[in-house]
Amino acid sequence: MSLALDFALPPGLSAGEPPEARGMSRDAVRLMVSRGDLEPSHHHFSDLPGLLEPGDLIVVNNSATLPAAVRLDRLSVHFSTAREDGTWLVELRRRTAAASEPYGGGEPGEWLPLPGRATLRLIERETPRLWRASLDRDVEAYLRVHGVPIRYSYVSRDWPIESYQTVFATVPGSAEMPSAARPFTTELVTALVSRGVGIAPITLHTGVASPEKDEPPYAERYEVPATTARLVNLALESGNRVVAAGTTAVRALETAAGGDGRVAPAAGWTRHVVTPESGVRVVTGLITGLHEPRSSHLLMLTAIAGEKALARAYEEALRNGYLWHEFGDTHLILKK
Repeated sequence: MSLALDFALPPGLSAGEPPEARGMSRDAVRLMVSRGDLEPSHHHFSDLPGLLEPGDLIVVNNSATLPAAVRLDRLSVHFSTAREDGTWLVELRRRTAAASEPYGGGEPGEWLPLPGRATLRLIERETPRLWRASLDRDVEAYLRVHGVPIRYSYVSRDWPIESYQTVFATVPGSAEMPSAARPFTTELVTALVSRGVGIAPITLHTGVASPEKDEPPYAERYEVPATTARLVNLALESGNRVVAAGTTAVRALETAAGGDGRVAPAAGWTRHVVTPESGVRVVTGLITGLHEPRSSHLLMLTAIAGEKALARAYEEALRNGYLWHEFGDTHLILKK
């Protein structure tokens, strides 16, 4: 297995707080640029307009983050994904001094009392770590009162839900922030548009990622609007880049792409997993964070960047002390 897929992440390279807590603006985080066989270059995210060309298109995820964690005395329940029948996928985690860790307990039919006199019923396991479950009231309304943002142990304290929203967040539904777009600010969006770079939305509601598990993503709800499909096709026909802001945007676009590489309006559930074998038909660039060793996201990055280029980029990020995770630094991969 290559370094790009299997490497040791030093504990000191996990971003433990938002950049604003370190006296920085969101767009002041570092940005590494990978472009084919060229050596990676180093910038700040605020440099993005100068790294793209007029006519390029950035596709962003407008999903807003829910306060999806509900804490009990000894357990936390992470609400992941709403199903069409009204049930939800949830992850049970044991509370620890730092945050939480996977919990292997639970039985089909078990009832868990939650704060606010709510009751969660476990129905059946959907994956080794996720349960299909039913809450006795509307989940999103309940979470707005009793939930907090999901936090893992590398983040040392709770931060308000606003810290987990991007400037594009308008459609509630994600258990965890689509974090690749977090460094965008209104000022940076203005600079991009002034440069002639387009911005178009998709929606993909992200489930829980649980850094302890290396497993492929499961089905997630998505929508590619007609306007976005039209703008993507126009950019490609004109020889411009289509840059996805995050792996979620890649997943939605590649799900909606036909065999001819054209994107059609689409909505529903996607199980599509981008790998080097499946390749990409639409996306020619990616803005992303730095991902955990052996994660399925790295297979997607390999499909876009190529294995050698991605390995070189991650060696460079480790050598230069880039910060990982949702509050960390960023990586722009360009195919051309």
